[in-house]
Amino acid sequence: MDRKPVSDEDHSAKKAKIKAARDRMMAGKTKERGLIIVHTGSGKGKSSSGFGMILRCIAHGMPCAVVQFIKGAWDTGERRLLTEHFGDLCQFHAMGEGFTWETQDRARDITAAEAGWKKAKVLIRDPSIRMVLLDEINIALRYEYLDLDAVLAFLREEKPAMTHVVLTGRNAAEKLIEAADLVTEMTLVKHPFRSGVKAQAGVEF
Repeated sequence: MDRKPVSDEDHSAKKAKIKAARDRMMAGKTKERGLIIVHTGSGKGKSSSGFGMILRCIAHGMPCAVVQFIKGAWDTGERRLLTEHFGDLCQFHAMGEGFTWETQDRARDITAAEAGWKKAKVLIRDPSIRMVLLDEINIALRYEYLDLDAVLAFLREEKPAMTHVVLTGRNAAEKLIEAADLVTEMTLVKHPFRSGVKAQAGVEF
């Protein structure tokens, strides 16, 4: 069935109604506060989205920080960019030693995760730092390298009111999802790895 062409007048009237409704909705959104933000799911883009938020902070001149819990051993593009060009605004701490199947040493992984969390707490407590990205911490929590209840208690009780904390990694715990203000789940639809394509610079790291 052919669709009836929409006139310019009808289009303008429809969009005017949408704008009016949107303006009414936005008028009631006046609060500002630091958020707990979770990026999880099996799809690609969790860390990438977190780093995108870090770059937004930098663009606004807002001090920020990154703590990497798993991929710290990697020489990533994000790490190069932030340390070489934005070190004055963004602290970068690569505390992980690689994926768990690479280290094959639970005690060593726990030690690395605990060191990362210790550093993260120092950064989060600093009210001058507006955003802290805890990259792949969800993996450390999933494997119980860190105590989930202790992490949640710290975020609830010690995070400064205006500090944003971003936690990335698949399989985010239900308790974390419940405590968060913003949760996004990346869904895997298609990935070149399944077709034999390896991880590539500029795409995965």
